[in-house]
Amino acid sequence: MSTDVKRLITAFAALLLAALTTTPARAADGDAPSAGQRIAEALRTSPVYVDEAYADAVPPSRQRQLADRIHRTGLPVKVVLTPLTKGDAFDGDSDVLAGIVRDRLPDQRELILITTDGDFPDSLNGYEWPADTHQTRDAVAAAGLLDETRDAGLADLTAKAVELVAEGKGTQRYEEATRDQRESPASKPEPGDSRGWLWPLVAVPALALTALATRALVRSRKAAPAVPQLVFATARAADEAELRRRTEAEVLALGEATQAAEVSTTPDLQRALDAYAAAGRVLDEARGVPDLAGALALAQEGQGALAGSPGLPLCFFNPLHGRAALRTGWRPLGRRDRLDVAVCQDCADALRDRRAPEVLTDRAGDGRTVPYFELPAGRSVWSATGYGSLASPLDGFNSRNAKAG
Repeated sequence: MSTDVKRLITAFAALLLAALTTTPARAADGDAPSAGQRIAEALRTSPVYVDEAYADAVPPSRQRQLADRIHRTGLPVKVVLTPLTKGDAFDGDSDVLAGIVRDRLPDQRELILITTDGDFPDSLNGYEWPADTHQTRDAVAAAGLLDETRDAGLADLTAKAVELVAEGKGTQRYEEATRDQRESPASKPEPGDSRGWLWPLVAVPALALTALATRALVRSRKAAPAVPQLVFATARAADEAELRRRTEAEVLALGEATQAAEVSTTPDLQRALDAYAAAGRVLDEARGVPDLAGALALAQEGQGALAGSPGLPLCFFNPLHGRAALRTGWRPLGRRDRLDVAVCQDCADALRDRRAPEVLTDRAGDGRTVPYFELPAGRSVWSATGYGSLASPLDGFNSRNAKAG
């Protein structure tokens, strides 16, 4: 077997492995909060963060050029170029990285984020909040599929991604790029080529693998643009023990942040301290996922107090979805009045399409499992506050304790 054929088979095997790998990555329990905070602080002074590992690929001069290009777009674009490997602070997952950075920039409601990819180091991923208004996900994906960027370095690839985001036609560019790839003829052997017998052996698996990889790429491209923040990246599939570990990390991060805050420059420091104390108590006494989610809501309220800009709370229907993207009216079943609730983009889409959103459940007094917000407000502080949609979690917690006292 020739060397060329061995290389082809090796490449196909790698492609198949990448396409079939669908296990969601989990953020490492280590220093994700501190790593994310470090990146977020750097992004407050420059829209471009480059890890020292990429200093040669994107030197300071290119970083300044990228920053200038971003400023000229007038868009809230941030770039984070950092190596991602399994077991690191982000467990090699760009979604987790993006969620952490977003969570560490609570005062920036609108954000377009371009990051390195954990699976393919020479690729980029795009994210946008509160909605994919500028078709960022598709625009960034398209940047790596163009002929002009096929052999481009990281700096040039990032610059092209910024350009396509600013153009605002990301979906069109992506579809054009993938259509060109689908329609390009395969490299069939010339007549008389002695390697002609290899054509069926190579082409059939190649076409199958390409279709498989394309389907995986399209599936990920169509994922909801609202990315869960920090601990929420895998919370839906995580068991209670895993969620508890991640909640502990978030509460600990709030405690460290309050210790580092300056009284003179943090008007709401006392509220942040109160939220930290409440989150710690709820965490210690948590009886299940609803209480752990409550500790997360309190921790987020504390972070908002430190930042001086609380922003939207966690998703009303399921706080494990992460920070809400917008507020909307919703009428509970059997009631005439409408509630003003904060929801993530997934839940907003479900309401718009008249589908039931995914909700966090709790156990009622008779043992039934019901949506947490159906519990009597007097029995559940989370039902009374909606994890921040209906009232402040901290105020609700303090009120309940005052009544209990």
